[in-house]
Amino acid sequence: MIDVVYIATIISACTVIVGGILAVFKFYDSSKRRDERHEKEIKKIKAENTLLCYGVLACLDGLEQLGANHTVPDTKKMLQKHLNKAAHDDE
Repeated sequence: MIDVVYIATIISACTVIVGGILAVFKFYDSSKRRDERHEKEIKKIKAENTLLCYGVLACLDGLEQLGANHTVPDTKKMLQKHLNKAAHDDE
């Protein structure tokens, strides 16, 4: 005859196994969502950095037009080179 304690033990073991599987699935799913959020945030930061670089480039261009020619032309060329290289690296 099947004992009540034996049935309770089987049900408890099944519950622990299913709970463990669900915990692993939840952890995997949450880490995947976190990675997606990080990727979105990184894309936003990259877009913002690009706009800032274009702004700095415009400022350097303005300074060069006003006659500030000490290190401005060299810095402007370096920034243009960096932006061109970064644009080709993303492709």
